[in-house]
Amino acid sequence: MRKNYERALKALQDEVLVMASMVEKSIKRSIEALKNRDLELARQIIADDEAINNKRFDIEEQCVELIATQQPMAVDLRIIIAILNMLVDLERIGDHSEGIAKIAIMVGDEPPIKPLIDLPRMAEKSCQMLSEAMDAFINRDVVLAKKICDDDEEVDALYEQVFRELLIIMAENPKTIKRATRLIWVAHNLERSADRITNICERVVFIATGHMEDIGASKY
Repeated sequence: MRKNYERALKALQDEVLVMASMVEKSIKRSIEALKNRDLELARQIIADDEAINNKRFDIEEQCVELIATQQPMAVDLRIIIAILNMLVDLERIGDHSEGIAKIAIMVGDEPPIKPLIDLPRMAEKSCQMLSEAMDAFINRDVVLAKKICDDDEEVDALYEQVFRELLIIMAENPKTIKRATRLIWVAHNLERSADRITNICERVVFIATGHMEDIGASKY
C-alpha cells in the first residue's frame, strides 16, 4: 500500500512539473507574439490557457483523492497542501501570459514606441525563476528557493525601469499614451508573474521545514 501511495504522490508532483512547463511555454510565447506582431500566435495562447486551467483542476482532483483515500500525515500532507497552493499561482501566471497575448492583439501592427528589450528580459528572468522553483520543489531545496525570491528584485527593477521610460515617452508625446499604457500592462503582468513564483518558493520552504516564511515580496 505504501509503495502505491508513494507512486501516486510522485505522479502528482510530476503533473505539477508538466503544468509549470505549460505555463513557462505560455510566458515565452506571449512575449514572442508581442515582439513579432504575431496575432495568430496570440490567439493560440489565449485558446491554450484553457488547457492550463484544466490541468489545474485535474491535479486538484488527484490531491483530493489522495487525501480521502490515504489520509496522509506530516510531510506528505504538507506536500499535498503546498501543491494545492502552487496550482493557484501557476494558473494565475498562465492568466498573466494570456493577458499579454490579449495586449499583443490590441497592439496589432502599430509601430513600436520603443525597442522591446527590457520586457523580454523580464520574461526570460521569470521563466528562469519558474524553472528553478520547480527544481527547488523536487529537491526540497530551501537555499535555492530563497535565492529565487532574491532574484525577484531584478524583475522589480526592470519593471520600474520600463515604467519610468514609458512615462517619459508619454510626457514628451501624448499621442503615444495608449501604446505606452499597453506596454506598462505587459510589464505589470510579468512583474506579477515573478511575484507568484516567489509564492511557490515559499511553499517549497513550507514542505521542507513545516514553517511558512514570508521570504518574497509577493503582493495581491
